[in-house]
Amino acid sequence: MRLLVSNDDGIRSPLLHALVAALRAAGHELYVVAPLHEQSWTGASKCRHRPVASARADHGLGVPTWTVDGTPADCVNIALAHLLPGSITAVDGVVSGINLGHNTPLGFINASGTIAAAWEGALHGLPAMACSQDLDYAEWQHLTSGGLLENIPATRATIEASAAHAARLAGILLPETGRERFLVHNLNFPRPCTAESELVRTVPARVVVPKLFSPAADDGTHRFVFSDAIDRSPPDLVTDKATVAAGKISHSILDYTRL
Repeated sequence: MRLLVSNDDGIRSPLLHALVAALRAAGHELYVVAPLHEQSWTGASKCRHRPVASARADHGLGVPTWTVDGTPADCVNIALAHLLPGSITAVDGVVSGINLGHNTPLGFINASGTIAAAWEGALHGLPAMACSQDLDYAEWQHLTSGGLLENIPATRATIEASAAHAARLAGILLPETGRERFLVHNLNFPRPCTAESELVRTVPARVVVPKLFSPAADDGTHRFVFSDAIDRSPPDLVTDKATVAAGKISHSILDYTRL
């Protein structure tokens, strides 16, 4: 397939690079358009009030690559309108990720820039897939501070296995979906992930997410602080959150026609 690849962690994310390597190894033809800087938690926002710059550059991915100084949604919108040869007809689908951290459940899905990049592809009538990797805090801190995957070999093995699953599933799920379905396949990979990790169809867990900001400081400002979700899912639901916690790959289909 010919695929547009984006993310929300930025062009330097080692998980983006792992995904691109796996997609190439699977024989897919790729274009990469990713944020110049990290854009986590931006949801589907677009930069309405300032100009957005795009630039083509070699970031060692081995495929045509651009950066956009904007949100993940900006990246995909600008790519399909202006950057790719032949515009929207240049690609068969959009793959976003792999995100540094999981994108489960409902309380985080709507805020995710990773999912937003895939959703922007769906808005253009393309089949789309978002991929995210569960990490513990030490792994997340190492990778977000510029640490190398080579220095954490167990994590590297997990990410390479997740990327291989993503590349295989892109070749299955995206052609099955077809165009103008307004669906996003949301994949979340467990830690650890191996070639034998089971894929499970899930639904997003129903959660409450309180207190994502600190109390006001002396200057009246509040700071974002991560708060885990309180799961209110009925016990009979096979949820994304529980599936990843059980060491399996979660596959939720986000159907925007049913909202």
